[in-house]
Amino acid sequence: MRPSRSYQFRQGTTLTLIAVAVAAAFPMQAAWAQAPDTAKNETTQLETVIVTANRRAENIKEVPMSISAIKGEALDAYNTSGQDIRFLSARVPSLNIESDFGRSFPRFYIRGLGNTDFDLNASQPVGLVYDDVVQESPILKGFPVFDVDQVEVLRGPQGTLFGRNSPAGVIKFDSAKPTNRFEGYGNIGYGNDKAVNLEGAVNVPLNNDWAMRFSGQAQSRDDRVNNPRSTGTQTLEGYHDNAARLQLAYKNGNFNALLNAHGRDMAGNATLFRANIIQKGSNELVPGFDYASYPTDGINKQTLTSSGASARLRWDLEGMTLYAITAYDKARFYSRADVDGGYGCDAPWCPPGTPTGPGHLFNAETADGIPDLKQLTQEFRVQSNTKDALQWIAGLYYFKEDVQIDSFKFDSLNHNNQHGYAVQHQYAKSWAAFGSLNYAVSDRLKLRGGLRYTSDKKDFDAARPVNPFDNGSLAVPDVHVKSTNVSWDVSANYILDKSTSVFGRVATGYRAPSVQGRILFGDQTSVADSEKTLSFEAGVKKDILDNSARISATVFQYTAKDLQLTAGSGSVNQNKLVNADKATGRGVELDLQANLSRNWKTTVGVSYNDTEIKDDKLFVAPCGNGCSVTNPAGPVAGTVLIGGNPLPRAPKWVGNFTLKYSTPVANGDLYVFTDWAYKDTYNMFLYEAKEYKAKALLEGGLRVGYKWADGKYELAAYGRNITNRQQVIAAIDFDNLTGILNEPRSYGVQFKANF
Repeated sequence: MRPSRSYQFRQGTTLTLIAVAVAAAFPMQAAWAQAPDTAKNETTQLETVIVTANRRAENIKEVPMSISAIKGEALDAYNTSGQDIRFLSARVPSLNIESDFGRSFPRFYIRGLGNTDFDLNASQPVGLVYDDVVQESPILKGFPVFDVDQVEVLRGPQGTLFGRNSPAGVIKFDSAKPTNRFEGYGNIGYGNDKAVNLEGAVNVPLNNDWAMRFSGQAQSRDDRVNNPRSTGTQTLEGYHDNAARLQLAYKNGNFNALLNAHGRDMAGNATLFRANIIQKGSNELVPGFDYASYPTDGINKQTLTSSGASARLRWDLEGMTLYAITAYDKARFYSRADVDGGYGCDAPWCPPGTPTGPGHLFNAETADGIPDLKQLTQEFRVQSNTKDALQWIAGLYYFKEDVQIDSFKFDSLNHNNQHGYAVQHQYAKSWAAFGSLNYAVSDRLKLRGGLRYTSDKKDFDAARPVNPFDNGSLAVPDVHVKSTNVSWDVSANYILDKSTSVFGRVATGYRAPSVQGRILFGDQTSVADSEKTLSFEAGVKKDILDNSARISATVFQYTAKDLQLTAGSGSVNQNKLVNADKATGRGVELDLQANLSRNWKTTVGVSYNDTEIKDDKLFVAPCGNGCSVTNPAGPVAGTVLIGGNPLPRAPKWVGNFTLKYSTPVANGDLYVFTDWAYKDTYNMFLYEAKEYKAKALLEGGLRVGYKWADGKYELAAYGRNITNRQQVIAAIDFDNLTGILNEPRSYGVQFKANF
């Protein structure tokens, strides 16, 4: 079944579907009536959550920072329909994830801090750590999430212990590790549009010293969008996305080794840019919009291959443990799309009488590629392993990245021939020395302090051998930037009683200078100076209802100086890096998990982020299509001032809610699980305009399943975005009202077997 052809949903219909998923499926009155009888039953008590946010295994209650962990059934439900890493967006407080490239190149935001830059060497202020290895390139950050034991979201600057460029926070993925048991699982799902989702793992103990774990994922979907015209790509939005991981674990005496090899092969379509789907003067879709139809004269395709390997070695010595983590990753990427989002052209330079639509059309068909990306990281770390009051960590870190980025322009009106080419090279090196001290003043009070010295260097060159404007080639001067920084953090955790702890934290963060050389349509590179963040936060973590519920609440405030931002260039398809004097953010984060009874479980997450660009003199060029800009005019004709605006793609309110009901039936358990995620309105760009103010979005999921044979087998039916809410979440602003939509409804069935 194809997605609905009408996306002008009535509010009553949406609310009815929500009510069906939450109220009708779950007799709440019975649940609350049952809760007092079972509140003290051991089966309702929450499990202890262990995290490694401070590079040690700790109870999440004792970690002095705002942190969320996702694992188990929640991860399975969110990732059911074959979604990419964006399924984590809004699943914990203050987290947003989006992409203008589809299943590749995710962009992460924590507490409003992120980067809207679509350049393939763009740096991000949110670090991503996969199995103890920093993934710096946005292409590497999109690696699929499968056979993962736990995801941790560390909010606030993490400039002491984790890699580099993490002033907003870190998202940390930990794969399931090899064990000394023969075990595994297989998972197969089938959904609408012939979506097939396969996932599995097998764990094999090889002998007393060695164990192996092989896991993989294969996701595919048929095309669900058709091009009614004879030109351009005819069917779109299908994909094949395969990934695998092989791990070998070795343990003998005091030595441990974990070897990891992984890879990904993805082929599909780039994001569909849809011409003139936004109503002028509003953020509504145009009447009669049809999701399944995409008239275009452009070519749309996307491919990504990546691979990597790592070795994590550990020596347990007397009084200390030594770690050596070596990793190498590489990738190739190509993405081509019809940026104008339609067919033909009615701009002044186009041939008169050219069939054009829908609406006003310019002629822009481009591609970006990475023919070569290499990343090498090395970390040496030594830390205490005693039970003394004083614990310490010290280490060295090295990072090297070589990347080439190609940019192409094609002529849709002339057989889609190439008509423009630019190339960039970036060579980045960084090294750091870091350390931290933990001191238990008493059984109740623990203090922590960390320090990191970082040195960054980037060498950059760019050239335009083929000019799309037919006025000769171009080579711009090479760019060489260097920066050093000292980051630090100080925190304290105090245990009020056995169920309550409070914490406070002051931390700094740093992002190295950025360089952008998108000279396909411009003549200059741009450089953004390093940015530095100072953050304050305090919170409480408490077990309640006889340990059957847990709540964590945090208040925070930060200032980011010389904040790196990406500005558009008005009517030109070009971006430019700028530094704002500073930006501020403040807010509240709340996490709640509760076992209401033996049958009922729920989680609630809420965050409020109030961000503001503090720079009265900063101005940018707004849209080139005459959109309804609400900012005051800037000092240069055709510009607007953006001081006082919130940060882009930074919703004030983010909320999430899950509810699960399970009950014994026959020799198994029947369950119903629903989850909902909410994102408030946000600006798509640095400036404000009515058309580019994203509407608030509420998306829900529903999963009904049955487990039997002590959980060995599971059969479930699922739905994602069950209300089929469709709206514009991003846009192209330099000529017409071209928009990008969220994912439509998906549904299917799934079977899982454990052995």
